[in-house]
Amino acid sequence: MSAFSAKRRILSLWLPRLPIDRIKRTLLLNEDGQVNSRNTDGGLSPPLRGRAGEGGSPGRRSSRLPPSLALPRKGGGNETGAQAGEVKREIPCVVVAKDNNALVIYSLDDAAARYGLTVGLPLANARAICPHLQVYDADPAADARTLDNIADWCDRFTPLVALDAPDGLFLDITGCAHLFGGEAAILRQLCDALTTQGFSVSAAIASTSVCARTMNRHVHGHIIADGAEAEAVGPLPVFALGAGDIIINGLRRAGLKTIGDVASRARHEITARFGAAFTTRLEQALGQGDAPISPRKPLPDYIVEQRFAEPVATENVIAATLSRLAATLVASMEKQGKGARRLEASFFRTDGVVRTLEVDTGQAVTRAAIIDRLFRERLDSLSDPLDPGFGFDLIRLSASRTEIVVQQQHDLDSHVHDNDELAALIDRIAARIGGKRVVVHLPQDTHIPERAALPAPAQQHLAASTSADWPARAQGEPPLRPLRLFDRPEPIKVPLATVPDGPPHHFTWRRALHAVVRVEGPERIAMEWWKQDGKRLTRDYFRVEDAEGLRFWIFRDGLYESELRDGEGNPTPANWFVHGLFA
Repeated sequence: MSAFSAKRRILSLWLPRLPIDRIKRTLLLNEDGQVNSRNTDGGLSPPLRGRAGEGGSPGRRSSRLPPSLALPRKGGGNETGAQAGEVKREIPCVVVAKDNNALVIYSLDDAAARYGLTVGLPLANARAICPHLQVYDADPAADARTLDNIADWCDRFTPLVALDAPDGLFLDITGCAHLFGGEAAILRQLCDALTTQGFSVSAAIASTSVCARTMNRHVHGHIIADGAEAEAVGPLPVFALGAGDIIINGLRRAGLKTIGDVASRARHEITARFGAAFTTRLEQALGQGDAPISPRKPLPDYIVEQRFAEPVATENVIAATLSRLAATLVASMEKQGKGARRLEASFFRTDGVVRTLEVDTGQAVTRAAIIDRLFRERLDSLSDPLDPGFGFDLIRLSASRTEIVVQQQHDLDSHVHDNDELAALIDRIAARIGGKRVVVHLPQDTHIPERAALPAPAQQHLAASTSADWPARAQGEPPLRPLRLFDRPEPIKVPLATVPDGPPHHFTWRRALHAVVRVEGPERIAMEWWKQDGKRLTRDYFRVEDAEGLRFWIFRDGLYESELRDGEGNPTPANWFVHGLFA
């Protein structure tokens, strides 16, 4: 028995005609707006024969995919319209892509396959065989988005879902298959739902991802028991391993036509002829080695969820469910002395749409009431409201980032109370407008004005900002820096200024003329020569006040004596800028 069999169970899902299925579904959605979905006996679909409108069972509510993946449904039961749809689906359709400056078939449907067309066949040859062929251009980006949507839908079965690009998925169902009635039930439910939605699908379950992938590329719906990997994949042809054409052709020339034939040879012989990577892949297919998958999302530290026998759609029920889940989550974290820093609430609709909301906190949260309030703030601030559609059948709350809670004395230290209240306020504001929009400024070790303060998210840097050491302001003196500093200095027109170091007598900014009546300066700031190429000039800053009492922070860029000269050494006029405004 494989050493890894009892530890992991991997479900491999393959959508061999994903590009053409996606296009046909999109066209039907645009034309009809609804789906004509006929149910069958609910059994596993034949290998790679999923058709639009097939699958499911009478009277049983099936899992559905997002509207962008949903086939149109004919309203009113018009038989003539349904017959027209059947005729339209029988038109051979292919997706083509450019390969070596020639258009070749990238994907095709059942009707095209019945004409003998295959993937890789040049389009010119395909048109000669089938003149009425319907051709579409390949769109790998759209295919990838569709696969991502399907992966989101698969999160309801397990949080460990990995992409097997370009047309497959891996689901790690270790320890969770019993929640859905066993491995056969979860495989049937998943395949029935995808087949009902118009996807050709093949799936298999094994102890390693390579073994499951090898099996579902040739046999659909097979569940390989622990220790039976070698016996299951042995009769399969060698191309099922997914190796390159050079290796497959080499195996065939050597008379090794099945995986069992290859497995019967000594490993050092296979490695010497075809490389160590192929030997490793062979051992993984035989269950003799582990093949880890890379989930799309990291596994949260804590997960709690609520499934509903009947979908829920009212705000009160959703809010009450979140409150109960928050209490359960906090109780689980409290047992290990941890608190949540990032929380995610996922809402799974009955039609397959998944909506996820995230909230971050500045301090580790250990109270269910705070979690409940943060999500209420987040829900109230959504520009796109949480649409339940026909209802949610699963609500999941997870703590994706946690940390150990450090207990502090709260009764005697008022400073701790102030920090807690400030952190709670920042969390509520961040839940409404986003964490990146609530910032604090941290002092930097530089005298360049625009670099002297660094904006940082307040939730992560609140403690650093409260203990930051800012330059002290001289008692009784006006501020040296403006209250408002522009991100980029704005140019001003100065027709006349005292040379070489004097201020302007008046200047024009934003098409308004300002007469200077009071001046303080100059304050000379040279650029950091060790951080730049020497092209930036020395600045002379002035604090000026105009006749209307407005105070500006302006500077001249460059020194008259040395820096303001052209290539021939002749003096050039200086450029003036306004960098900020005083209160």
